[in-house]
Order: sequence, then structure tokens, then C-alpha cells
Amino acid sequence: MDLFEYHGRQALNSQRPLADRMRPRRIDDVVGQDHILADGSLIRTAILKDRIFSMILWGPPGCGKTTLARIIAGETQSHFTEFSAVLSGVKEIRTVIQEARDRQNLYQKKTILFVDEIHRFNKAQQDAFLHHVESGLITLIGATTENPSFEVISALLSRCRVVTLNPLDPDGIRILLDRALRDRENGLGNLNLDISPEAMDHLAALSDGDARSALNSLEIVVSALMSGEKKTPAGDLTVIGLKDVENALQKRALLYDKSGEEHYNLISAFHKSLRGSDPDAALYWLERMLAGGEDPFFIARRMIRFASEDIGNADPNALLLALGSMEAFKFLGHPEGDLALAQAAVYLATAPKSNSLYVSAGQVKNTVNETGALPVPFHIRNAPTRLMKDMGYGRGYQYAHDYRDAYTPQDYLPEKLKGRIFYNPSDRGYEKTIKQRLDGWRNLKKKSTI
Repeated sequence: MDLFEYHGRQALNSQRPLADRMRPRRIDDVVGQDHILADGSLIRTAILKDRIFSMILWGPPGCGKTTLARIIAGETQSHFTEFSAVLSGVKEIRTVIQEARDRQNLYQKKTILFVDEIHRFNKAQQDAFLHHVESGLITLIGATTENPSFEVISALLSRCRVVTLNPLDPDGIRILLDRALRDRENGLGNLNLDISPEAMDHLAALSDGDARSALNSLEIVVSALMSGEKKTPAGDLTVIGLKDVENALQKRALLYDKSGEEHYNLISAFHKSLRGSDPDAALYWLERMLAGGEDPFFIARRMIRFASEDIGNADPNALLLALGSMEAFKFLGHPEGDLALAQAAVYLATAPKSNSLYVSAGQVKNTVNETGALPVPFHIRNAPTRLMKDMGYGRGYQYAHDYRDAYTPQDYLPEKLKGRIFYNPSDRGYEKTIKQRLDGWRNLKKKSTI
């Protein structure tokens, strides 16, 4: 390659997006996926030994699915074909299959087919792969952001191994941003740039685990600086500050340390607002956390816990809605999924409250710790064998459905705890109905013992 050709390639390279230029080319350069690429792991071994098997790479945007596929392409001796489910259909699939068959017959060379966004294929299109994956004509690598259990047909899924990739944590994002600032060949290393810790943290928080988003944001910030908004003497180091990031991206950094005191302050304020039945405050603290970069699944988990701890059976639907909000966010992601979290927060805040379940569960736990493993009463023991029946297992048990209203007053607790009451429902929400029902049953039990 002569000097002219070298500079020509450099010019073309500089026109590609930073995120594409900085795509890792070796396994060791991949960040945040140690659970599948650590030394001795199945995927790493398969890549290094060129024993690639059919797999579905499942993970959120910007976690490295396409990168991993291209690393496999660089390591394998098989022919590697890249295919987009967005742009192609059954006709193109048949062409690829025929080419793979010709390649195998003429050159005894296998074909690895990478299908990006495989969840966009319909059933007929996915069916077109089945026989050829099973016969070994092609090794299929699919990439998807959607749960394969729902988006990939079961027959194809059973012939592939699902490999789950994680969103990058803030430390992983920082590593990639730092690489981009230092890399002179593919990154921004020739621009003599540095970045403040606050600006780096803000970029990492805004990316929400998406490496592509983080690098795109950095490129926007640097472009704004280089356009003349921030002048520095020639040769001096240009430091990207928090204000530079905020101005370029129009996203203000909020005071929020996800691992420090403010993390606990905000989640406490959110929880107490829900408990205090204040939907306005709950929405405010929810948005503060989301805008500050808090993990949405942490918030969803806290709402699920709240539904049992502070609402319980006063409104059983609260737990279902809290769980549903987490699933909705998992399906939609930011920003669409934020509304599902907000819906759950408002529902929890306005639902009737009861901590009866929480209190009774604590009492039961203490009782078990104090009394140990008390024996199960004989009349409610299972008696699958003749010996057990002769020993009295199950003797005297009254089958509830044989009695009026499917209830008969008999004891189920160990003898030592007979008559102990742990659960005392409130008179709020659905627990009021439960309380009336329980009071009736407990009165019947009292009368039966007189």
C-alpha cells in the first residue's frame, strides 16, 4: 500500500461513525461479557478452536451481538455470510442456502450464516432454515433484542444454543469511551482530547448500557467542540467538561450517585411516597431516579416488593401490575417502557394499604426460629403406603369439599402452636372481605372446641 492509498483509506475510515470504527476486533477487546467470553468458557473455546455451533445471541441494543458475530467471522475457516432480516426474505434465504450447498459440494467448506435481527423473520422465513441447520449445511448465528422464547420458533430454537449478552455497566462504558479518546487509528486520539470524570460519568449514565449510544454521544460532543464552540491554543489539551456534554446533548446531569447516599435517599423518598399514598411525589422521585441513570429494574424490583409489603391482599392486583410493569419495560426499554413504571407507581400509591401480610410473615419467621421443626400433625400427613396408614398417617382428616362452603373446623398447625393466629387482615380494600371471611371461619372453629 503506497502513501496515497493509505491516506485515502484513512479518509474513508474517518467518515464512518465512531461506534463502527471502534468495534472490537479481538475477543480480548470485548467489554462486559466475561460470563460468556472468559478463559475456558464455551463460546471463547468455540471461537478459538473454530468449532462454531448454531446459536442465538440475545441482548439489548449496543451490547456487542454484531461485534461478537464479526469476531467469529475473523476467526473461522468457514465461509461467513452476513444477512439482515430487515432487508431480506425467503427468496434471498434460498439463494444463500444454494450457495452454501455449492460451496460444500465444490470446496468442502462450511457456511456460517449470521442473521441480524432474526426476530423480524416470520414463521415461514424461519422455517426455511430448519432443515439446513439440522443437516449441518449451515451454522446459524442469529442476533435479537427480543426474547427468543417468543420471537423464534421452537423448532429452530431447539437446534440453537441461546447465548445471553448483558447491557454494559458504567465501568464498561467508561473503558470504551477512554479507548475512543486514546485510539489514534480508529478513534479520536489525534485530537488531543481528555475528559473530566463528571463528563465521563454523565455520558456513561445517558448510554443506559448501550455502547453504540455512548460512542455516538461522545462523537456529537467532540463535533460540537471542534466546530469552534470551545477554543484552545494549538497543541494544548482540550478537556471535555460536564457542561460541554450537557450543552451538546441537551441532557442536564442531575445530582445522583447510584452507589452512594443519594441513591438510598431517592429510593427511600420514592418508597415513602408510595406508602403515603402520594402519586404526585411518587412520580417525581421516579423521574428523578430515571433521569439520574438509575437501573430501571432496581426500581421495578422495589415496587414489586412494595406491592407485597405495603399493600398485600388489600389489593392483590397491585403485585400483578408491578410485575407487569417490569415485563413491559423489559420488552420496550427506554423511553417507551418508562410509562409502564409510572403507571405502576401511580397504582401502588393510590391502592389501599395494608402491612398485615408483612407483619404476619415476620411473626411466622420468628416462631419457626423459636420453636424449631415441630412435627406435622398425623391427620394432615400424607399416607401413600399401607405402613403409614397403619401408623395413623392421615387418620381423621376431614376433606374440606365434603362440607358446607368447603370449610370444616379442624386444626392444621402443630400441636404446640394450636390456636395461634398470625395473619390479621385490615379492614381496607379487599382485605376487608378476607377479614369477614376469616372471622366467620375462626368463630366456627371456636364453637367447635367448646
